Amino acid sequence: MTRFAGKVMVVTGAAQGIGRYVAERAAREGAKVLIVDRSPSRRDVVQAIRKAGGVAEAISVNLETWKGCEKAIAKAVDLWGRIDILVNNVGGTIWAKPFEHYEPDQIDAEVRRSLFPTLYCCHAAIEQMLPQGSGVIVNVSSIATRGLNRVPYAAAKGGVNAITASLAWEVAERGIRVIATAPGGTEAPPRVVPRNPNADEEQRADWYQTIVDQTIQSSFMKRYGTLDEQAGPILFLASDEASYITGVTVPVGGGDLG
Repeated sequence: MTRFAGKVMVVTGAAQGIGRYVAERAAREGAKVLIVDRSPSRRDVVQAIRKAGGVAEAISVNLETWKGCEKAIAKAVDLWGRIDILVNNVGGTIWAKPFEHYEPDQIDAEVRRSLFPTLYCCHAAIEQMLPQGSGVIVNVSSIATRGLNRVPYAAAKGGVNAITASLAWEVAERGIRVIATAPGGTEAPPRVVPRNPNADEEQRADWYQTIVDQTIQSSFMKRYGTLDEQAGPILFLASDEASYITGVTVPVGGGDLG
């Protein structure tokens, strides 16, 4: 397949997990891919893509800041002259516990991690896409907008859903599509860089097990998904095959709608 031949794609959080699968598969289909991640593993992804005959570069920036997002998008434009597709994949639960156990700074950190990178990167991307009269933004949300022991994270991802719907409406007539997927529980290798290095000391095992049990129970298929099962819908929505789809968040949770 060559769905992305000649396209420039920026994938945030692409050093591991869903983001890496999206980046590698897109490169195999012809995209020039910018890997945006602070993990040193971003270099491994670039090497893997190049070894397979693809085109990739990487950049390390803080996507929780306005300037970091602007720098990432500018890098793609400097390299290849444009940006056609942005996949906003950065985010993820830092703490898993009942809401009454969150500290104020933890609530702030969850929202900064899972809302602001998408908000800021969308703004930076449309600054480039609007003059082109074309572009696609795929936001990665979560079915955890209705889930247990992750209220601040749920609030952030609810914001991602709102960004998707509202921004899509604003820019649809100017040639830009904005859509999202909402992944459910996904089987993945251990993270190279943990979201919360102190998690073992800061949260009880039964609190996290509540999330696992609820995720499986809420899924009609009674299982976690695979990385390929999450990357596939993201790439479909990013492609011209989905040219008449915008402004919606597609649940990818085995029947769980979030």
